[in-house]
Amino acid sequence: MSSTAVSVPMPTIPRRRRSPEDIASAAPVEGPRKVLLAAPRGYCAGVDRAVIAVEKALEHYGPPVYVRKQIVHNLHVVSTLEEKGAIFVEETDEVPEGALVIFSAHGVSPAVVQSADERGLQTIDATCPLVTKVHREAVRFAKDDFDILLIGHEGHEEVEGTAGEAPEHIQIVNGPEDVDKVEVRDPNKVIWLSQTTLSVDETMLTVNLLKERFPTLQDPPSDDICYATSNRQAAIKKIAPQAELVIVVGSANSSNSVRLVEVALEYGAKASYRVDFANQVDESWFEGISTVGVTSGASVPEVLVREVLSLLADYGYADVEEVVTAEEDILFSLPKELRATLKEKGDVSRGLGGRGARPAR
Repeated sequence: MSSTAVSVPMPTIPRRRRSPEDIASAAPVEGPRKVLLAAPRGYCAGVDRAVIAVEKALEHYGPPVYVRKQIVHNLHVVSTLEEKGAIFVEETDEVPEGALVIFSAHGVSPAVVQSADERGLQTIDATCPLVTKVHREAVRFAKDDFDILLIGHEGHEEVEGTAGEAPEHIQIVNGPEDVDKVEVRDPNKVIWLSQTTLSVDETMLTVNLLKERFPTLQDPPSDDICYATSNRQAAIKKIAPQAELVIVVGSANSSNSVRLVEVALEYGAKASYRVDFANQVDESWFEGISTVGVTSGASVPEVLVREVLSLLADYGYADVEEVVTAEEDILFSLPKELRATLKEKGDVSRGLGGRGARPAR
């Protein structure tokens, strides 16, 4: 008997929205309506760096520029770059020999790099530096003959890239449910690493369970979950207890966006939904709701958040309070292959990826 994948569908988008008056009469709201807007939110430095890399490649090399996988996990970003001439492919063998291909922010395995070399492709590596750090840790500990427990979602591009650095030493641990399945050669020579976009709480639960089985399990030299993921989760943890509804802007394949919905619910929000665009917001969510929390994943441009806020204002949620839990000022240099071209062309417009502090209001 064949089986099919089951997923929870997004609420049906009304062909014609019910008016604010209809929503208010369906379930009156006690007290004033307001929005709690998370900060930090949206683009992180690694995402900004990767998107700029594609934009600059298109500008200086001309289209088409090929990109292996989605440069970042966001539908709007991908479609916008496609309109400019980027062509997204699944594997390097889809790229014409000798053409330019950019590796996505999620990283690639050495096998992908070798495949590109064999086809004579010009490459720009837009892997987030924080993902590259995890790759280097994997190589280092594999050389020292450790068993490496990689906590992450099997099949995710980042996990595939990291695991490909030392496949004979790495086991993927999807979460707490996988802990009992782990087998190692020497319990005294085991270290854990993680995907950079996981839930901080769930990751530490997995780590604690692993340490019950392997008391000498070593921690990575520095935190693998990236600052942006941690900061966005911390912000929504502060907002969730005060919000009856939390709207997360982000795509379905964005691990950190999906985690934000889970964190919101875990920390007290009565309801939480993920949307790519404002037109996916169902106005019935507002029935009886006085406080709405809003945030966005690390690969989401601010314009998409502004469109959600505009819709909320139409329904009486014009009072926006920004809840700031951290300041971000991290910048990453653009990929070295691209920096050389920019220097040659005299282009000094953007040499760094990162939007400065927090998203402008």
